[in-house]
Amino acid sequence: MSFFAYVVQSTIKSYLYKGHCANLELRLKEHNSGMTKSLRPYLPVKLVYFEAFLTLKDAILRERFFKTAAGRRYLQKRLGKQSS
Repeated sequence: MSFFAYVVQSTIKSYLYKGHCANLELRLKEHNSGMTKSLRPYLPVKLVYFEAFLTLKDAILRERFFKTAAGRRYLQKRLGKQSS
């Protein structure tokens, strides 16, 4: 089984959401159906970045990194100059 750390971006506003999951396709559908309260004002969203891991712990640690200043800089370099 694989686990993922991922980033979705709002298609209507400048907003990036970072998360982790075991089923990336299902999680994206859940986000776009409004199941994530914090994302509702930013719907719809699209997947813009993900990394796969063998353990849930590693995916969670990577998500936490994405939420740090260094992680935001890393994502800006990988994604271009989009805001986080």
